[in-house]
Amino acid sequence: MGIGSAKPSQLSLGNIMVVINYFASIRENLGVAQEQLTLAAAMTVRELIAVLVNQHGALWQRHLQDSKTLVAVNQEVATLSTIVSDGDEVAFFPPVTGG
Repeated sequence: MGIGSAKPSQLSLGNIMVVINYFASIRENLGVAQEQLTLAAAMTVRELIAVLVNQHGALWQRHLQDSKTLVAVNQEVATLSTIVSDGDEVAFFPPVTGG
């Protein structure tokens, strides 16, 4: 899939809504630019990744559980222990290099 052809998906699990954005090579490899996810309760980024892997499978596991993958919550760099709450925006992106 090309960059412009990745389409949002929607999953439903409960009552906390978050928006998840995938950037650069992660977006290209997963074929999804954005999805809205409804969760049963607030959770850590680590728990959110487990939910995504459970829903989507091995490809998501390979990209989201890679120790080099960066994550941001509400446009601020986050850790695996950062809490994701209702209305949050979570972004996953590969390491950025420059020269």
